[in-house]
Amino acid sequence: MVQSPGTPRLLRRLNDRSALELLLSVGPLTRAELGELTGLSKVTAGQLLARLEERGLVEVAGERAGGRGPNAALYGVVPSSAYVAGLEVLPESITVGVADITGKIVVEITVDPLDGKNPVKTVQSAVQRACASAQIELGQLRSFVIGTRGVVDPATGDVRFSLDLPGWHVGVLDNLRRTLGASVTIENDVNLVALAEHRYGAATGQDDFAVVWAGIGQGLGVMLGGRLHRGISGGAGEIGWLPVPGQPLPTDVSQPKSGSYQRLVGHDALEELAALHGVPGRTVPDQLRTAVARNAESYLDEVATRLAVGVAAISVVLDPGLVVLSGDVGRAGGEVLAAKVEQAVARVCPTRPRVVTTGVTGNPVLRGALVAALEQAREQVFSDTV
Repeated sequence: MVQSPGTPRLLRRLNDRSALELLLSVGPLTRAELGELTGLSKVTAGQLLARLEERGLVEVAGERAGGRGPNAALYGVVPSSAYVAGLEVLPESITVGVADITGKIVVEITVDPLDGKNPVKTVQSAVQRACASAQIELGQLRSFVIGTRGVVDPATGDVRFSLDLPGWHVGVLDNLRRTLGASVTIENDVNLVALAEHRYGAATGQDDFAVVWAGIGQGLGVMLGGRLHRGISGGAGEIGWLPVPGQPLPTDVSQPKSGSYQRLVGHDALEELAALHGVPGRTVPDQLRTAVARNAESYLDEVATRLAVGVAAISVVLDPGLVVLSGDVGRAGGEVLAAKVEQAVARVCPTRPRVVTTGVTGNPVLRGALVAALEQAREQVFSDTV
């Protein structure tokens, strides 16, 4: 049998990729430890590390004391071998985070989006400021992921529909890629929150779950089998338009507050509910925190009952098993509100999902954007190691 000349190269590439992922997930390892975890001999593990060190991907990061012999060198991934950028774009601000290849965030800044009429110029300016703060060159960024409100077409990657960001339209993605000279992806913001919950938060280790974003706008992120479910047109998750009994059906989709579910659980509706129950607070999150602190049961029960309408609809269609409450409402209500929503869903739904509050610290959209950007960058960097 004639051996394929590409086989040894492929095996080396697979071994290198496996070793790099181990070094990222487990931490610095000795040659012997890496060989044990990968099943490679010490000689092969040593050749692998030498190969990766030569390419600038791995470096000696310390020593581990052993027995009678000399201390063993610890090898780790070189943090500066690549950087990524994640962005959250809002009408009033742009937040940029830059992380090294290990996932450590090296800088996070928030800037004014100028007039918002030129998305490419606005993003370029924000990224350049972030790079200056991180003291790195723009060319060191291997991947950009931008989180925006609205519907992103899965086929083209363009923003197909956004009420809050009218300047983000078909053609913006191509212009961003030409301007930044690197891999750029645009993603729905709540989908990115789902990625963050899966990697760092309440859904760690869960491949089937849903994130309900409750706040000024309503959104839904769904992960099934470990993959985001976006729908054919990218419209999966626009839960604000969910028809709700007793609420008028929307007559104009260009009006963001006309959705039935939005009318039920949006900030305006919850502010009215707080006033009805005598719950003080300048904002809806303030009111929820006050209600939790004062054990305002009637108000919290009503909020939970309203949120349960959407959670029950998700559960009878998808049966995700786990639902994470996020957004400023979910964060402010915490586990108290989550428990009440779970109980309310159980009363009206034949399947009872576990309902928990978000477990992501910091900006969840930005954290999710960096998760997606790191996956892309590592695929680029780690797949070509031979």
